[in-house]
Amino acid sequence: MCGILAVLGCSDDSQAKRVRVLELSRRLKHRGPDWSGLHQYSDNYLAHQRLAIVDPASGDQPLYNEDKSIVVTVNGEIYNHEELRKQLPNHTFRTECDCDVIAHLYEEHGEGFVDMLDGIFSFVLLDTRDNTFLVARDAIGVTSLYIGYGLDGSVWIASELKGLNDDCEHFETFPPGHLYSSKDREFRRWYNPPWFSEAIPSAPYDPLALRNAFEKAVVKRLMTDVPFGVLLSGGLDSSLVAAITARHLAGTKAAKQWGAKLHSFCVGLKGAPDLRAAKEVADYLGTVHHEFHFTVQDGIDAIEDVIYHIETYDVTTIRASTPMFLMSRKIKSLGVKWVISGEGSDEIFGGYLYFHKAPNKEEFHQETCRKIKALHKYDCLRANKSTYAWGLEARVPFLDKEFINVAMNIDPENKLIKPEEGRIEKWVLRKAFDDEEHPYLPKHILYRQKEQFSDGVGYSWIDGLKAHAAKHVTDKMMLNAANIFPHNTPNTKEAYYYRMIFERFFPQNSATLTVPGGASVACSTAKAVEWDAAWSNNLDPSGRAALGVHNSAYENQINSAKAAVGPEKIIPKMEVSPLGVAIQS
Repeated sequence: MCGILAVLGCSDDSQAKRVRVLELSRRLKHRGPDWSGLHQYSDNYLAHQRLAIVDPASGDQPLYNEDKSIVVTVNGEIYNHEELRKQLPNHTFRTECDCDVIAHLYEEHGEGFVDMLDGIFSFVLLDTRDNTFLVARDAIGVTSLYIGYGLDGSVWIASELKGLNDDCEHFETFPPGHLYSSKDREFRRWYNPPWFSEAIPSAPYDPLALRNAFEKAVVKRLMTDVPFGVLLSGGLDSSLVAAITARHLAGTKAAKQWGAKLHSFCVGLKGAPDLRAAKEVADYLGTVHHEFHFTVQDGIDAIEDVIYHIETYDVTTIRASTPMFLMSRKIKSLGVKWVISGEGSDEIFGGYLYFHKAPNKEEFHQETCRKIKALHKYDCLRANKSTYAWGLEARVPFLDKEFINVAMNIDPENKLIKPEEGRIEKWVLRKAFDDEEHPYLPKHILYRQKEQFSDGVGYSWIDGLKAHAAKHVTDKMMLNAANIFPHNTPNTKEAYYYRMIFERFFPQNSATLTVPGGASVACSTAKAVEWDAAWSNNLDPSGRAALGVHNSAYENQINSAKAAVGPEKIIPKMEVSPLGVAIQS
């Protein structure tokens, strides 16, 4: 993976323009510190900053077909590239890079080849034979991508806002699952799975089929020529990813190159019980475990860097990105280039605690569809940019196309949360991996309650952020919030604080419009807020805002525990996250 930048049809083929493109490309150098490349054809420029993972010796970009008439700059991983190469027997490949198939597939199939790619990607393809270009982004938007438009008629493409925001009259997020062709000058959706219509599926729940699909999704992501690891918090999602990786690693090419011992990573405030939870899972799986510590002040000191890199002012994204940003730097310092992570499970299976209040299976399923469609604005953005800030790649098997199709085809009646029947959130996933003969995980890990990522790093982390923001944003400033920020007006001091920092880095109105807004409780969409009348008065992205559901809900965190077990028996609550961050609340 890497960072890409393309300027197409800018009516300027001067040396000065080339220098400007190189300057902008260097803004993305953190994404690809291993090599940089630039191809110019007339007034078209394709630049690339490479993080070398597959074929690091010869896979530098841009990539070409045999006669270099087709040029590609791509950020991604194509997991089925070996199978695709076999379908192109008459083509000669210049490298062993997985993305080398793209130019050749285009020669054979035209724009229709995009759906053949099994992986994550954002690419720009220039066909010099007729001076046309094609841009595409992966199905869910795991890779980040933006499109901009110049006054001179040019089209700009970049992996991050900072690559184009100063040079475009207008820019926006490139929609996932779409392609853009210069022939049509419009977006066209190439990804059209059955679930996208939000029609209610009826397939019976088959735990073995679900298990097999997810194991396949994890194993295909072990494609590498460099060292890697897994993010492990001790929560369900990251623990399942780690368990499957550890179970299948021995027979892979990666194990032959780097050894069969899996490395796992966790970060948290010192003394947090969840650091012990992650260590427990690591010991159970036999991983080489790395535990990193940070303080609340470390996180606060990093906020400006985090907002610059993740390019959002969304509160819950910033809360969750900061510890992941700090952890990624530590991981990269060990020589690791990519990690496997647990994003996507909660969206697919309705794992957020507010799903307890889903009134029926229809609304439950439609909310999961809405959540998956919005992932590129939230968790995918966080996982991609907070890791790439340090040249570290995150791979996300829960967002595998084939796995999503299997999981989203299950009758949602099976996903409904029914505590009276012993069915907690993500029951279908937990049950699929509840193997008595060959257990993947200890039972108490497999059936632990969901903790949201920013909650999972510890409630003191969120409270510390709020206190810090209150020192920088006054009550008087909040009175003018709607006038200063008419779009997505911040309604808390924390949100106002983040918005000030964001607009200092990205002052354009187009940048403001790339960030989502709207009412939310415990990470719900605005539509799901309607499920419980009490939520409209308690809008907060924290999982604790799911009143009456979360074990540490805001309204009764301690008293309920005292009533149940007595004050002398209360123990520190285990806080877990899907991504390897854990802090005592």
